[in-house]
Amino acid sequence: MGALAVAGVVALLPAGVLSGPARAAGPTHAIAMHGEPRLPADFTAFPYVDPDAPKGGRITWGAFGSFDSLNPFIRQGQPARGLRDGGQENYVYESLMTRGLDEAFTLYCLICATVEVPDDRRWVEFKLRPEARFSDGTPVTSADIAHSFALHRDEGRENVARVYREKVARVETPDPATVRFVFAEDDKEMPLIMGLMPILPMHAMSREAFAKTSLEPPIGSGPYRVAEVVPGSRLVLKRNPDYWARALPVKRGFDNFDEIRFDYYREQNALFEAFKAGLVDVYPEGDPSRWQTGYDFPALTEGRVVKETFETGLPRGLYGMVFNTRRPVFEDVRVRRALAMLFDFEWINKNLFFGLYRRSASYFQGSELSALGRPADAAERALLAPFAAAIPAEIMDGTWAPPETDGSGRDRTAIRQAVDLLAKAGWVIDKGVMRHGVGGPPMSFEIVLVDKQQERIALAYQRSLKLIGVDLVVRLVDSAQFQRRRTSFDLDMTFWNWSASLSPGNEQLNRWSVAAADAQGSFNLPGAKVAGHDALIAALLAARSRTEFITAVRAFDRLLISGFWVVPLYHQPQVWLARWTRIERPSVTSASGPVTGAWWAKPGGTTP
Repeated sequence: MGALAVAGVVALLPAGVLSGPARAAGPTHAIAMHGEPRLPADFTAFPYVDPDAPKGGRITWGAFGSFDSLNPFIRQGQPARGLRDGGQENYVYESLMTRGLDEAFTLYCLICATVEVPDDRRWVEFKLRPEARFSDGTPVTSADIAHSFALHRDEGRENVARVYREKVARVETPDPATVRFVFAEDDKEMPLIMGLMPILPMHAMSREAFAKTSLEPPIGSGPYRVAEVVPGSRLVLKRNPDYWARALPVKRGFDNFDEIRFDYYREQNALFEAFKAGLVDVYPEGDPSRWQTGYDFPALTEGRVVKETFETGLPRGLYGMVFNTRRPVFEDVRVRRALAMLFDFEWINKNLFFGLYRRSASYFQGSELSALGRPADAAERALLAPFAAAIPAEIMDGTWAPPETDGSGRDRTAIRQAVDLLAKAGWVIDKGVMRHGVGGPPMSFEIVLVDKQQERIALAYQRSLKLIGVDLVVRLVDSAQFQRRRTSFDLDMTFWNWSASLSPGNEQLNRWSVAAADAQGSFNLPGAKVAGHDALIAALLAARSRTEFITAVRAFDRLLISGFWVVPLYHQPQVWLARWTRIERPSVTSASGPVTGAWWAKPGGTTP
């Protein structure tokens, strides 16, 4: 979205809602989205690592699916894990700054020595560390930073490229150690976004090479080098003994394995069997049935494998079955709301998941950002005033929740409420078939999915819809076909997960803006074209204090919920994870959950 568009949506907001205290300028070691960084300039290590963790050994991860590229930044191909994922697995490519995982959104200098922003955050300047090096020994300079920006802007993934194109006015490199980004818009998140930009070597990554999928071992500034590639099956990384940043406080306690291996499996059950056999060291569990009944093998009873649960401070996000409103059948919000009523979570959770899941309803579930259970205060109502007609009273006053069924699989009350709401939208049951008016076209649509667990949920939902004469076709496709259909929006309905953080920002434009609805490959799968989305995203990006930010996000959550864009499903209440005890971890867990990049191999432990 361009500067004029942002100005336009901000103009819809009441005067005064974006005011707040300013942050003082000056070179510093870290920057926070709101407030001040928690750790001082002289901190020695992050609190969730063991700074004295031993080095050596190997960890083997199991990965599901396949890969055909070692370039994780472009629009084509399926990249391998571990190179750069924006989270912890940044073993090959790094950024100017790195996240503090105990804070909502705070970055600490890594490649940069200092970061500076003015009070209005209309630019950010980084001073580079003179010791920063790529893995081939070449120094990292401001020319590499500018080159990286140009590649991501012109050839990178569209959700990233669009932000760079529209929000960065120019890049200045006055000397080899200094780079400044000047912004075209008032967006308080942009200094942090540029701090997280992956840095690529100008001497080893041309524009032509960047734009193509490749299995050529890449050169980055990170702690590991690619040592072995078996296309689609295995990636092996080896620790660089000359890694330039190994003594920095932001890297103490990290990168402890001599070798990190990713073995790929085409079936989830095969991956789990490999874990049980000791071929994979760690298994993050997402199946409650398996978590409840599948861990009765000898290694666990003998103490060589442990099951662990972790609490986190992160929002759960929203996982659901998405309505594509580009299809006429889903244009009416009453239809979407009625169809969502027919998802029997209580029956599914009891019969398929041992009651271990929790129902989702908010896009920022389980956090202070969620609107659930909270009435909108005066500040929220002021933000929402131009869009209040679209928000049901029960969502505005915080009493709304997804309907709870009796768990029978055919709750008559839920069915009657859904049928009544469909009738208001012109749909009636005619001779056992839901039709748009008597004798009209039947309600029939397809849900596209990629795995067996999704199929189990879709088939249960299919049975519920059949009770009122709705024909749901369940279609299982391979990952390549799903990717093609998703990026072109060639589907009626599908499963999707909108992950969430404690600091949602520019990524929301790619998910919910009006422009994203027509941008192929965006994550606006519902095709939502709501001016209020753009206005509230602009408000949360412009917020000057954490209080204003929370207000804007809660208002945004209310508006999203009111669109009934999805059938909300469920979430895990904790992180579930099993590991072989030859892999050890710090005693302290971050607010973001387990920090696997700080784990290590038990000295003397056996490696299969």
